[in-house]
Amino acid sequence: MTTTTKYIRETLSPLYPPGELRSMIHLIMTAVCHLTSPQQILCKDRKITEKEKNQITAIVERLKNHEPIQYILCETQFYSLPIQVNPSVLIPRPETEELVDLILTSTQDKSLQIIDIGTGSGCIAIALAKHLPSAQVFATDISDPALQTAVTNAKLNHTAIQFIQSDILDTPSAIAQIPGMFHLIVNNPPYITNQEKETMEPNVLNYEPHQALFVPDNDPLLYYKAIARFARRKLAPEGLIYLEINPLYDLQICRVLHESGFLRTEIIRDLSGKNRMIKAQKADTGYADVPVRVPIKRI
Repeated sequence: MTTTTKYIRETLSPLYPPGELRSMIHLIMTAVCHLTSPQQILCKDRKITEKEKNQITAIVERLKNHEPIQYILCETQFYSLPIQVNPSVLIPRPETEELVDLILTSTQDKSLQIIDIGTGSGCIAIALAKHLPSAQVFATDISDPALQTAVTNAKLNHTAIQFIQSDILDTPSAIAQIPGMFHLIVNNPPYITNQEKETMEPNVLNYEPHQALFVPDNDPLLYYKAIARFARRKLAPEGLIYLEINPLYDLQICRVLHESGFLRTEIIRDLSGKNRMIKAQKADTGYADVPVRVPIKRI
């Protein structure tokens, strides 16, 4: 096994930093050789079969092209839950785990009607359904392949979620398609402008679905406006919205929410210190200051 890990390290070290490379080696040996973390430390003399060598070589060749290892292995972890991923859905980010953590640590009433708009892999909806078993969870997406992936992940994690194909930008249609009222709306929308593409890593830019990443330069708040319109009709009085945001537009997003009747708006920093989440409560009228909270803790 030592020879194999040396091959991976020497081949990929010019392309990936040491910490990321160590993580890749661990994931590869777990997926291909079915070795736990302790076994990878204690069983370094284990012989790698020819079939395993071929699988590892194929993975390394794809990693040389910066293809995300999560897509290669078809799986990742989100909030300690197994999530299958493919190029039709975004790979879940640690910042989105922080969004889920914020909701769970802020939620007193467990019997909620929750909707996750733009669910992608289903990771947010599944984590909430898993930790709030008394809640009724809905999830929507415009993409049929994404919804199929989310349904698979819900079954994998034994969670009951009602999935609906819907385009939130066509707000009247979304309002008609999605039944009932909700106590909580959560959304991690596309929020990267096209002009920011040049700063992005090739593993993201070349492989992850652009529909789930990018918004027009001339309308960066496109999805937040649609969510606000939807929430005016479908969010119960004093209901809450939780959003993941582009830090460049934090105050503008708050203004959109204020103009739609949301009070007690909070901008919340992620663990890297960036303004990454917004929590807002629905009210009939009025405006509110925009306090900034300290970083939340992740479980």
